[in-house]
Amino acid sequence: MKSPVMGSDVVHDIVGIGFGPSNLALSIAVEEHNASLTADRRLNALFLERQPRFGWHRGMLIDDATMQVSFLKDLVTLRNPTSDYSFLCFLREQGRLIDFLNQKTLFPLRMEFHEYFEWAAARVAHLVSYDSEVLAVDPVADEAGQVVFFDVTCRDTARPGGTVTHRARNISVATGLEPHVPPGLDLAERVWHNSELMQRSEQLARSGAPVRRAVVLGAGQSAAETVDYLHRAFPDAEVCSVFAKYGYTPADDSPFANRIFDPEAVDVYFSAPSEVKQSLLDYHRSTNYSVVDMDLIESLYATAYREKVAGRERLRFLNVSRVREVAPGPDGGLGVTVEFLPTGERRAMAADVLVLATGYRPRDLAGLLGDTAKLCLKDDGDEIRVGRDHRVETAPEVRAGIYLQGGTEHTHGLTSTLLSTVAVRAAEIHGALVADRAAAA
Repeated sequence: MKSPVMGSDVVHDIVGIGFGPSNLALSIAVEEHNASLTADRRLNALFLERQPRFGWHRGMLIDDATMQVSFLKDLVTLRNPTSDYSFLCFLREQGRLIDFLNQKTLFPLRMEFHEYFEWAAARVAHLVSYDSEVLAVDPVADEAGQVVFFDVTCRDTARPGGTVTHRARNISVATGLEPHVPPGLDLAERVWHNSELMQRSEQLARSGAPVRRAVVLGAGQSAAETVDYLHRAFPDAEVCSVFAKYGYTPADDSPFANRIFDPEAVDVYFSAPSEVKQSLLDYHRSTNYSVVDMDLIESLYATAYREKVAGRERLRFLNVSRVREVAPGPDGGLGVTVEFLPTGERRAMAADVLVLATGYRPRDLAGLLGDTAKLCLKDDGDEIRVGRDHRVETAPEVRAGIYLQGGTEHTHGLTSTLLSTVAVRAAEIHGALVADRAAAA
């Protein structure tokens, strides 16, 4: 544990680790808070991002893919409907507001929403340090042994020694999710996770290498979008969709089911007994996990049927099946073995690419926080205990705060990793920071 001595006398009220939509929403809340205050009353915030610029799921920015949440669930509207950081203000500035409204849709193109995120991120760029990969988070104790700060050390190639340390009274961890690769499979030149779909497929197309068959593993929205994209991007290739279900499951986006994403639903979930929490997750998994928009399901089925009628089937669905083995094939390709689960029959096929649309998992918090993670309290299920305001419950000697944006499904429900309540969560964390600042004054 460090002493409270460092090279700089700057102490940040909040240092954000990661700068995706969650910490972007928090940075805007801080910026709007500071706008009307004198310098001595403002929150001092810094956000660290390892990427060289803002980027959110760039690998899945398919040209016609749309958002699965309403544009009103943007970075600010549910917190501050009058904010000029809203998606509608972005559209007005871009000269597209009327054009967008004429579409009569609540769901923008994913590319356009990413453009909105970039626009908002550019407006708070003075709060962000890009190319700053966090290497360590160390607790800093005062003379009484109380942890009063965290020192966040990140890579900085422009400085001697290649690192820089930022001191913070609080940290907001929003590092997002990492791609999940099923056991027994490994990423390679021709084996991708769908998070790299656009970049990898464009590189493959530019290489001039023939693509005769592409295999996609997975049954969720990203898997179906990947199948559809590859089928259009490589018009001479057969595209095989492999999944363990009998067919794609439609997403439940009905009005009552969608209430599971309401801010009030987070209150209900947080206060519920553990068995009720599990029941709610089980009941409403079909709103988010391994499900597909009905319009896309119907489009893929119609495409497959048209091809069957025409006698040239390029789109194939290998249902109730799993990929069991992947081996190098001739000409840089792959040998993919698919098992039909009801009979155990295995089919070997040559493929030029295998895309794993197999979802994401939370990043290892202990790996990021190091010794600081030992100060976090755990529940009976060995999960980190988190308060309603998203602050981690810590050992009694810890006065500095750790806020989690994501990885809290066990305490805050399905919205933990989604955009649905990102603006509300930013308001809650911002409110806690303001209260903490007032108490310390």
